[in-house]
Amino acid sequence: MYQLICRLRKYERGQSLVELALVLPILIILLFGILEFGRVFHSYLVITNAAREGARHGIICRDVTGIKQKVLDSSPGINLEPGDITVNPSTGLTTGVPLTVSVEYNLAILTPVLSEIIPNPVPISATSTMRVE
Repeated sequence: MYQLICRLRKYERGQSLVELALVLPILIILLFGILEFGRVFHSYLVITNAAREGARHGIICRDVTGIKQKVLDSSPGINLEPGDITVNPSTGLTTGVPLTVSVEYNLAILTPVLSEIIPNPVPISATSTMRVE
């Protein structure tokens, strides 16, 4: 009986390697999916904060150029351009009028396999509305 168990164990030498070869690609895709989700969520948080900071600046200063500059300054690590920022209304910021600052950004997915599954680039947008003081 002991010899039978030893003989069967002898044939299981490469089993670990085969299991690793089958499971490793799934684990790597899962790991990179988590990393990409973290990048998208971080970008969303930064853009939301930048839109809110732009609206806060706009309700006090009433300057569209200053609003866009404040949004650009409040988004570190993200390459926003002034064309990605929309201020509504763009003129006539009077007391009591709601001011809306919208930011749209396209985040490129870096992982090659995930870029085939997820739409690349990922569109991220945030809007903040405040009443002009």
